[in-house]
Amino acid sequence: MSINLPNHLPLLFQIGFLEIAWVDMIDIALVSVLLYQLYKLAKGTVALKIFIGFLVLYLIFLIVQATQMKLLTAILDQFMGVGMLAALILFQQEIRNFLLFIGRSADLKGVDFFSWARDKKEVNFKVTPIADALKTMSETNTGALIVLSKNSALSNYADTGDLIDAEISKRLLLAIFNKESPLHDGAVLIVEGRIRSARCIMPVSQNPNLPAIMGLRHRAALGISEVTDVLVLVVSEQTGQISIVQHGKIDTDLSMPMIRQQINAYIAMGND
Repeated sequence: MSINLPNHLPLLFQIGFLEIAWVDMIDIALVSVLLYQLYKLAKGTVALKIFIGFLVLYLIFLIVQATQMKLLTAILDQFMGVGMLAALILFQQEIRNFLLFIGRSADLKGVDFFSWARDKKEVNFKVTPIADALKTMSETNTGALIVLSKNSALSNYADTGDLIDAEISKRLLLAIFNKESPLHDGAVLIVEGRIRSARCIMPVSQNPNLPAIMGLRHRAALGISEVTDVLVLVVSEQTGQISIVQHGKIDTDLSMPMIRQQINAYIAMGND
């Protein structure tokens, strides 16, 4: 017994010899979304100009190939052969940001695929000493950069600073960010409820749309939040304003109740 499958999908409409099916419309829509996201990531950067240059060169290659210019076709063909490798090298930052965007969109933060293989550890974040330290530093215009991480050790960034591995306390945070302290320049990493490292170097955001008023401390807060699932607390040395940064977005000039609320929401996220 044989089963006859349809030769093609149901048509949506037809323009001359061009047949458009539902799957074609879905295909075009998905490609449009993909290109738009790539454009947003590359907008305002030199990567967009490089991409346009590659596109123009590829169109020239197609024209040369169609007109059967053998010598020029052979030269461009060799160049296009290594085009993918060149693109991976030139666009490594944009590709990385795009993959991070897809990972965040998948929203798998609350899924633990290996929970059967290990015991769940209760993370005890002490919010009060953090909030009290932020309030004091805000009143004295003491610049600070504090990175909170629930489930990632951030070893690559922790190793750039000085290991502390201590319980969270207001006095310790104030001592670290004291302007006379050798540890004040950089970020403090608080991982799983403990102060892990101080004087850590954070990646600086390359977003071209950031206002010029934002200094290096705020750009570093945005940079680490773009590549990891962390909550970043920033105290401005110029104004004393407290900001919270997460997923590349910044909320500025927040009150202490709002700060406590956002910290508690971050800690509780995915632990229900």
